[in-house]
Amino acid sequence: MTTSKTIAALVGPTLVALALGMLVNLGSFPVLTEQVSREPALILVSGTLLFIAGLAIVRVHNQWAAGWPMLLTVVGWLALVGGLVRMLLPIQVASIVVGFGRSTGLMVVASLVLLLFGVFLSYKGYGRD
Repeated sequence: MTTSKTIAALVGPTLVALALGMLVNLGSFPVLTEQVSREPALILVSGTLLFIAGLAIVRVHNQWAAGWPMLLTVVGWLALVGGLVRMLLPIQVASIVVGFGRSTGLMVVASLVLLLFGVFLSYKGYGRD
């Protein structure tokens, strides 16, 4: 369970920071996504980093037993597959990002889901057993 707590302690605050960053910069996303659509290399680089993070999680934490630690394995696999898709199809992903960035409501919902998930993982990572 120590590995689960360690990964949760890393992923949880990262998701909280990401969600808060998205909420604080909500008005900037239409401009940012337009820039990303012109630079698919950014998608490729972010995909590489996401792939490495997912691979690291899956490598040390591939647990499919029922319970909250399984969520970390799912996060690892989602990062691994998401990174691979970004690496293989950066132009197609860039066009999807533009559509996503224009929808303020979708951005708020996604941010809140990430925030709640991040708070949960932070609690599991830093809370008592």
